[in-house]
Amino acid sequence: MNGYDFTFSAASLTALGSGALWWPDERTLVVSDLHLGKSERVARRGGASLPPYDTRDTLDRLAADLALTNAGTVICLGDSFDDLDAAHALPETERQSILSLQAGRRWVWIEGNHDPGPVEFGGAHLAELTAGSLTFRHIADQAGQGEISGHYHPKVSVRLRGRTLTRAAFLIDTNRVILPAYGTYTGGLRSQTSVLDTLMRPDAIAVLTGPVPTPVPMPR
Repeated sequence: MNGYDFTFSAASLTALGSGALWWPDERTLVVSDLHLGKSERVARRGGASLPPYDTRDTLDRLAADLALTNAGTVICLGDSFDDLDAAHALPETERQSILSLQAGRRWVWIEGNHDPGPVEFGGAHLAELTAGSLTFRHIADQAGQGEISGHYHPKVSVRLRGRTLTRAAFLIDTNRVILPAYGTYTGGLRSQTSVLDTLMRPDAIAVLTGPVPTPVPMPR
């Protein structure tokens, strides 16, 4: 499996190259910040017209991760939709794709700041979820322990083998894991920003997404 294995809060986890987090002992796949419907939301609010293929691409990649892992549970860590109107506006083919991915699985939607409330899809709709030693929420709590969150879309730039790589990345320390954004049209916040520098411990690492997930000291 294309991933970086690590132990966090007594749980064995794998940071996948796609940006998803895999918890094999619980057959649980975790993704954050899908931002489904972003192209529709940007156009609706008068922004630039983006090619309307982002939701399809994001769902196809999620389907591939589900096929790879055979996950029995999926946890979406908030901002799954670019806003609540975008959830309502999804084309029927994409709505059916979501329902197909949910079939036979436990599915948990964690509320985000873009989608604060239940959406018209099956599954549980929660502010946060505690499972074993882990707590899943959208935005990190400074006092959190064993916390897995998203929201910040972290990315890092590092010099490797004579070239600079900029990738979406997981941020990991002994208190928390912050997932990269999974959505196709999502940007990123550099790990050097003050909010991420404050949240993460001095010994934090970043795991770059991509064909070969690569751990490096978190750039600051």
